Amino acid sequence: MSSDSKEEVTTSTEQPAAKKTSPSDFLKAVLGRPVNVRLNSGSDYRGVLACLDGYMNIAMEQTEEYVDGQLKAKYGDCFIRGNNVLYISTQKKK
Repeated sequence: MSSDSKEEVTTSTEQPAAKKTSPSDFLKAVLGRPVNVRLNSGSDYRGVLACLDGYMNIAMEQTEEYVDGQLKAKYGDCFIRGNNVLYISTQKKK
């Protein structure tokens, strides 16, 4: 019986795994869309993701810099070196 239950668990976990997307797929999907980029320093950059490379170097447009949740600066274009990036997430439209 235990081998049957293992098969059921394996089968049930394989189906949702097929629906998951890879980080690469996520990044391709958010190109040209509003994103939030959190840096290792804790500051956030919110803007439109223009492009990025394999090193996670990022180019953004219409960028706003937030430190401790408060707007500090606005930039037309912003370039962020990849080794400073903690994560990239989608930004909800206001």
